[in-house]
Amino acid sequence: MRTLPSALAAHLASGATTLCHAWRVTRRDGLVMGFTDHDRDLVVDGLACKAASGLSGSQSTHAAGLSVTGAEVSGALSHDALSADDLAAGRYDGAAIDLLLVNWQDAGQHLLLRRGTIGEVRLQDGVFTAEIRSLSDGLNQARGRLLSATCDADLGDARCGVDLTLPDHAASATVAAIASALSLRVTGLSAFAEGAFARGRARFSTGANAGFVTEVKAHLVDAEGVLLRLWQRPPVAVAAGDQIALTAGCDKQFATCRDRFANALNFRGFPHMPGNDFVIAVAIQGEGGYDGSLME
Repeated sequence: MRTLPSALAAHLASGATTLCHAWRVTRRDGLVMGFTDHDRDLVVDGLACKAASGLSGSQSTHAAGLSVTGAEVSGALSHDALSADDLAAGRYDGAAIDLLLVNWQDAGQHLLLRRGTIGEVRLQDGVFTAEIRSLSDGLNQARGRLLSATCDADLGDARCGVDLTLPDHAASATVAAIASALSLRVTGLSAFAEGAFARGRARFSTGANAGFVTEVKAHLVDAEGVLLRLWQRPPVAVAAGDQIALTAGCDKQFATCRDRFANALNFRGFPHMPGNDFVIAVAIQGEGGYDGSLME
């Protein structure tokens, strides 16, 4: 049960209220920002909540049980509040967000209405819309280990043990030409076979996108040289001469772990686990009884 602060309860019972909403956003890097749909800035619980952001909220849904509910917030992008570059770089992905009901005449009177995390963020014509997922969304996330034929470790982490700083697994590339927003022609990778950096990480070390990290979708070699395709569009246009630090990728297969990384002892999957074909197979009954064979 939610208990209303006595001062706010008295204000609500007065019949003439001066209420607005405020949002407190805590990014994963620790930065805390405040916003409000009131027409002037407010200080709520020691946090300055900006009104210039033009932030507004949608209808909020609630349901009994553990189903995932949510809402949306939208507003105009601005340098002082939320920038398109920060959103495109994923700096608000998974950020915690609190929705508060505030008496704008006395911001000390406020109530936490709901708490959630920021999910999908859409950008269109200088306006962003962010999905707010309820805390029950965490119950949909996998916890612990799942039995799978493929490895469930991240390449290079403590469970994997592969050293990604070794020259065989890391390289620095230079952007030679921009084929598209997600496809880059690069130099510096002639010593590596095609696909060596597919599913790996690309970190821009120089240029306007310095610090931006994304996954490599494909590492191709053709008559024109080396082409890298990225999963996520860099927040700023890439320029020729930008440096990219690359680390190898892995397809999570046992053969790759054994043959390419010589790391079979640390493989974190179950490569000999029977597949679906075995599960749905039927035993064949012969004249002399079961002959040990299976039929799909």
